Amino acid sequence: MDTDVIVAGAGPTGLLLACELALAGVRTLVVERRTEPHQNSRALTLHPRSLELMDLRGLAPRFLGLGRTLPGWHFAALDTPLDFAALDSRHPHTLFLAQARTEALLAERAHELGVRIHRGHALTGLRQNADGVETEVRGPDGDLRMVRAAYLVGCDGGRSFVRRAAGIDFPGTDETLTGVLGDFATVGADPAALATARAAGVLAVPLEDGLTRFVYIDPERMRTPARVPVTLEEFRTALVRICGSDFGVDRPRWLSRFGNATRLAAAYRSGRVLLAGDAAHIHFPAAGQGLNTGLQDAMNLGWKLAAEVHGWAPPGLLDTYHAERHPVGRAVTENTEVQTLLAELPLVARYRRPAAALRGLFEELLGMPEVNRRLADQVSALGTTYSAVHPAASPDADPLVGRRMPDIGLSVTGSTGSDATRVYELLHRGGFVLLRLTDAQDPQPEAYQAPTAGRGPRIGAVTARAAEEHPELGGVREVLVRPDGHVAWATRSADAGLRRTGRERALAAWAARAAAP
Repeated sequence: MDTDVIVAGAGPTGLLLACELALAGVRTLVVERRTEPHQNSRALTLHPRSLELMDLRGLAPRFLGLGRTLPGWHFAALDTPLDFAALDSRHPHTLFLAQARTEALLAERAHELGVRIHRGHALTGLRQNADGVETEVRGPDGDLRMVRAAYLVGCDGGRSFVRRAAGIDFPGTDETLTGVLGDFATVGADPAALATARAAGVLAVPLEDGLTRFVYIDPERMRTPARVPVTLEEFRTALVRICGSDFGVDRPRWLSRFGNATRLAAAYRSGRVLLAGDAAHIHFPAAGQGLNTGLQDAMNLGWKLAAEVHGWAPPGLLDTYHAERHPVGRAVTENTEVQTLLAELPLVARYRRPAAALRGLFEELLGMPEVNRRLADQVSALGTTYSAVHPAASPDADPLVGRRMPDIGLSVTGSTGSDATRVYELLHRGGFVLLRLTDAQDPQPEAYQAPTAGRGPRIGAVTARAAEEHPELGGVREVLVRPDGHVAWATRSADAGLRRTGRERALAAWAARAAAP
């Protein structure tokens, strides 16, 4: 094999996946048809769960140091915000950070881990068999090269060559609505005037380098196909029609039209070919969920694919990628369709009155803490759980199974005393963590190393006392945390024999049986 895994696409999804694979010791090659990274940024935000993923690998400070945090976000651009500040996370906020910055930070990390990124290289052919995937790659000079790998992952966007070449269906709905965005170096209006744009349903937000972004849906041109270029004249005319002013916009850095085509791949895996990010799901960019969903795809897939490459994956482990992430993709596409409808209906004359009533109803519902929390959990992805398809699940599985592990503070017991840390800090190296939660009278750290013997470095065993209380962890004695921060197994049983049996079953299901001594 020329490499273990080829990742097609050097966007955020492909770069994070490459980082995860390289962290696990997998030889990874990223091929990207563009010769240079994107300078323009369609996406502008990282949501709480995406920030947690960066925290899981010790990368959160890099991102937080370059962006600015917001305590909430929006649903369908309604006036009542989603209250992220009320969420159970060390990162209960949206991070306002341009996609170009996110890509640059992930590319920097990929280089640190030894990932090869070949820009100006496009996949033009592929075939697979039981042993691997052979790809045809065209370089920047037009030369063709055959590259073989054990696996290929398409992170190459909504028009994914990998998805089409692998014969994976992409059912859904075609574009029926388009919006427009523009990044301008010159804006003649002051902040107070820009508030009138927001009141008229036009997003006006400052970006880096002195740019200001405007985003709108023009009732008179909302059926214009996304492929039709946007002109400065069209942009100014639409702003005057919608807001009564063009706000002096000039010197556009980027003008773009985007649509609401919504599709979800029928399968996230076909043999040795897998999909992630926009290659697996596309939708209207409502609430900025696309980039974030792709990052979460990558974190779910990375450690499972590494296990397959290294040969220790339990049977069916790689298939859990589709089983876990496909329902998430469906939920996101349905969620964004609802938001698109709430945004579109007021623009259609015959629906304006009932649409206003519908939006008013949603505003009232969002004012209810329970409803707000439900939608905030969904948009932020903090509510994502995989328990329904957990291979070690049973009728009496702990409620924590499949959920994201709370990042509680810990006092870790060791031979030199106790050290303060957090759960997520234990996951920086990308392995499993088998955590035994004790009280001061029952440390016994030496008795807890045996369960991980024979599994190499992929399991870290830790005995610790919780330094803070958490409602979901009340009574939990042992927990196995997956590399992506979700709980594989947990027990509250006081019976040592039952704990041992459950622990071994979970370790075998997720991290394979221990090798013979």
